Amino acid sequence: MKLYDELAEWWPLFSAPANYAEEAAFFARALADSGKPAPRTVLELGSGGGNNAFYLKSKFEMTLVDLSPQMLAISRKLNPECDHREGDMRTVNLGRTFDAVFVHDAIAYMTSAADLSAAIRTAYRHCRVGGVALFVPDCVRETFVAETKHGGHDGDDGRSLRYLMWVVDPDPTDTTYRTDFAVLLRDNRGDTRVVHDSHIEGVFPRAEWIRLLCEAGFEPRALTDEWGREIFVAKRPH
Repeated sequence: MKLYDELAEWWPLFSAPANYAEEAAFFARALADSGKPAPRTVLELGSGGGNNAFYLKSKFEMTLVDLSPQMLAISRKLNPECDHREGDMRTVNLGRTFDAVFVHDAIAYMTSAADLSAAIRTAYRHCRVGGVALFVPDCVRETFVAETKHGGHDGDDGRSLRYLMWVVDPDPTDTTYRTDFAVLLRDNRGDTRVVHDSHIEGVFPRAEWIRLLCEAGFEPRALTDEWGREIFVAKRPH
């Protein structure tokens, strides 16, 4: 996907760290309240450009895993004090456990039940006994809504970015939907170009999430966050 590869250097103008402050504060509370004692070490799978970690690192010792080396490079600039590892959330094995595992919207790129199960099992493998995993999908099947959004930012270096996002589900009977981005890029010379980027993302019923979390060994519960999303808090009992 171009956003995480050839356009990665534009990521801070596509999705600025400042946009994450409120959500990250909620995630920090959710993690801190998940058990006693509160988590100290947190593994984030699919950490992307590090915008959540920019806030969470003040509360936890963060280890960040992402599949894209380009996005990890962006995150290292933003979060030099965090440990960064390149890896696929379906298969990565760091050989240690953490007090908590956090998976934000990158979980949307699990497009089959097998992929989602693999990512959940990775979280379980890295979660200490008594620890917790927090999964934050954009939606479940019951809450999916086709929509359009737009955004973008101006940079201090003279560059600017604007985008239009179009979310559709061509086949509601399968486990995927499609998000298309039209991205308008203006460099610091004023030259402008347009890039189209298409993402296939996964969506699963609430019951499927619960089933897969239980199969992995978690004790899960679903709750609704402050933005109306259904998220999953899953404890590892043994």
